[in-house]
Amino acid sequence: MKVFRIAACTLAMVSALAAANAAERTTFGTTGRETGHLVLFGATDLAAMQAVIEHFHGLRPDLAIDYFDGHTAEVYDAVLKEADWNGMRPDIVISSAMDLQVKLVNDGFAQPHESAETERLPDWANWRNEAFGFTFEPVVMVYNPLTLPPEDVPSTRFDLVRLLREKSDFYQGRIATYDIAQSGVGYLLATQDARQAHTFGRLIESFGRNAVRLACCTVDVLEAIEDGRVLIGYNMLGSYTRQRIAHGSSLVTVLPKDYTMVVSRIAFIHRQSANAATARAFLDYLLSRAGQEVLARESSLYAIHPDLTGPGTAEGLHKEVEGPLRPISLSPGLLAYLDRMKQERFLADWRTAMGSNRVGAD
Repeated sequence: MKVFRIAACTLAMVSALAAANAAERTTFGTTGRETGHLVLFGATDLAAMQAVIEHFHGLRPDLAIDYFDGHTAEVYDAVLKEADWNGMRPDIVISSAMDLQVKLVNDGFAQPHESAETERLPDWANWRNEAFGFTFEPVVMVYNPLTLPPEDVPSTRFDLVRLLREKSDFYQGRIATYDIAQSGVGYLLATQDARQAHTFGRLIESFGRNAVRLACCTVDVLEAIEDGRVLIGYNMLGSYTRQRIAHGSSLVTVLPKDYTMVVSRIAFIHRQSANAATARAFLDYLLSRAGQEVLARESSLYAIHPDLTGPGTAEGLHKEVEGPLRPISLSPGLLAYLDRMKQERFLADWRTAMGSNRVGAD
């Protein structure tokens, strides 16, 4: 199997959330005669998806598979504006920005798919047999025990607010979270916090008062925590933290005891897929016990399959958490904060509170 990576340039376009930059292309080539092709647009790091793609490719070595890895807003833009990357359009679209995926499906960009694998999903992870959740990932706080005083480790959002109030001087510029104006999944998590937590107003007020640092993605925050620029990361995707810990990082995750949100990466088959039969086969593999086993054991992602147990599974996460788990449900309710006026108002309030202190800035 030949695997190589090249840069794929996007059109210069701007969405309500972020400007598109570039997606990175990885090709899983055939060693013999090519009989098919599959194109995946994903807002998920290659490192998280590579194992499951390679396992599927092992079953179908006659296929050439192209995986384009972009940010959530870039993937949304490309689909919405029917742009191609390197002359290719997607057969399957994957993203952790659940609300943006629901909007694309609601706007008619998906085609339905029903199978034994889709029927096994919990109701909240299957919307209209068009959008399918295939992971079960906690949203966590992250810290480095080498730099954070042990008595300051927060176990709830209330703890974090109190910490920033009582030790404001020490934590100035040393807390980080998503820049929700640039990150689709960051915007999703902030709006879900606003709906679920009566602490949200005090939390963002504390963030603004303490010059919180903002980042486009979890990886940037985790690197800043590892090198000591940041002490606590808020609303980080637990899958990326899990990956770094598996590779020897000293990072520690906190599953908030007041509630731990759970996001699911959403996949759908594009309505204009040029390889619909192959796309259906890949989607079923992604949802199957075999594919989910690969996600749980060979990637940093958390499997959603109900029959799997142990680390990296929904069952394992239920055993690990001390407070309630709150999976974000695939439903029309996710569209509420994508209403243009509501979105602009939410972002304006956020910017007013946060300022513009980027991760990495002096």
